[in-house]
Amino acid sequence: MVSVAEIVIKVLEENQVKRIYGVPGDSIDPLVDALRRSDKIKYIQVRHEEGAAFAASAEAKITGGPTACMGTSGPGSIHLINGLYDAKMDHVPVIALSGQVESDMLGHDYFQEVNLVKLMDDVAVFNQMIVNPSNAEYLVRRAIREAVNKRGVAHLNLPVDILRESAEYHEPKVPAIPKVEYTVDFSHAVKMIDEAQKPVIMIGGGAKGSSIELNEFADRIGAPVVYALNGKGVLADDDPKVMGGIGLLGTKPSIEAMDEADLLIMLGTSFPYVNFLPKHTKVIQVDVVPSNIGKRIGVDVEYPIPVKDFLKVRKDVKEKEEKHYEKLQKSKKEWLSDIEKQEKDDSTPLKPQYVAYLASQKCSKDAVIVTDVGNVTMWTARHFRASGQQTFLFSSWLGSMGFGIPAGVGASLATGKQVISFVGDGGFAMTMMEMITAKKYELPIKIIVYNNSKLGMIKFEQEVMGYPEWGVDLFDPDFVKLAEAMGFTGFRLESHNEGESIMERFLGTKGPALLEAVVNPNERPMPPKLTFAQAEKYVLSIFREKLERT
Repeated sequence: MVSVAEIVIKVLEENQVKRIYGVPGDSIDPLVDALRRSDKIKYIQVRHEEGAAFAASAEAKITGGPTACMGTSGPGSIHLINGLYDAKMDHVPVIALSGQVESDMLGHDYFQEVNLVKLMDDVAVFNQMIVNPSNAEYLVRRAIREAVNKRGVAHLNLPVDILRESAEYHEPKVPAIPKVEYTVDFSHAVKMIDEAQKPVIMIGGGAKGSSIELNEFADRIGAPVVYALNGKGVLADDDPKVMGGIGLLGTKPSIEAMDEADLLIMLGTSFPYVNFLPKHTKVIQVDVVPSNIGKRIGVDVEYPIPVKDFLKVRKDVKEKEEKHYEKLQKSKKEWLSDIEKQEKDDSTPLKPQYVAYLASQKCSKDAVIVTDVGNVTMWTARHFRASGQQTFLFSSWLGSMGFGIPAGVGASLATGKQVISFVGDGGFAMTMMEMITAKKYELPIKIIVYNNSKLGMIKFEQEVMGYPEWGVDLFDPDFVKLAEAMGFTGFRLESHNEGESIMERFLGTKGPALLEAVVNPNERPMPPKLTFAQAEKYVLSIFREKLERT
């Protein structure tokens, strides 16, 4: 017989959970003690539970396997919610373990008694309280299974007295799992691809891990590749087939490719901004989540299968003699020339575009690039030149400020690679305490803070909606001194002529380091093919659409 707390840890161990991120507390003390005695799962003490959930979400985005975070009763677990929504909306498996008061005190309005099962109902694909020790093992196993199979958050609420109870632990059954074989009729897709003169491939996060197959497929059918935010880095940005991003974060050649397309092949993406998608074009959509298919636009042929499985079709389609992507090279060259003017502008304050571009030229070719939310997302998406070997992490669907630093912690622990977190000064202040976590565990993460003393994206949104700029000025600390107080090496970049030397020293620092880049607060994240007046009209249309839906 072992305790329920030990059973929770044992089952997590069996399912290859490597880390639990969290903050200890009295209602989860039995769980923490069981974790202390585990030699397979490492406890990562964060400074705020939101950081625990963000770190777990980031790790799951990288590995695809289950990760875990925990919080004590009441406020500790309430703090997990924002990071758990990031995992939910990016469809990654995270196990959330929440503490609870003694079971005989439930319903007594006891100290820190919160109905956490009710609270977690929307965020979780599986959501249960363990109320009987004999049922604990089953519920933990099912929670993990549901999180992995449904690609989301599984929540278990753990009354402290139940965690201390004894229960019988059963060794897991490990039957031989037959390899699932299935056949797919690609004939309709092959016919459409062979007939298309100007096919375009659009990729999202579902295309990750398929770089080789995607490259061969795109080249064979001569298709330019456009990426949604989560598809950045699957192929190198300097690949002639890659036109860049789409939407407000996108590029002019991507828009031109979409405008000309007679066939759109959507691979692992359910891109939300339909105004950027062609309206009268044949569509093939591939997505492992069936409900994503047809969610945005009408689809002619659908395949609810992994992208890598669909890309077997490359062996059946005819190789096109004329490559459509070659006809877009002039447009791509002109676009790159335009953005290079911004990146090479040596004015003061610095252009944020320059900082993103410079980092991409100096960092490791297989680095993990984490980006927070705001204007900073634009600078990474458009100006960081992906090598094709790097991993990019965003809070892409929740779009939560504060993601960058705790996600950098999770990414560093999961990969051991060079990790660079790009954050704005607004997002930095929300979760900067997780720098202490990075230092405690000697994680050599590199943080680049864009200091424009503004909530820059909000400033831009106010402008295009006709409001005066108000409420967006930030009172910023001395970021270098703050970094040094938390054990980081601090650097400040203020002029173009010192950029290369400072960036090299910053990225070459052995331990954790922070670079404060003082950038122009008036640099607007302009859409790729619009004047400011057109951008104003377009952004307003998005806001009107949101208002109509609410």
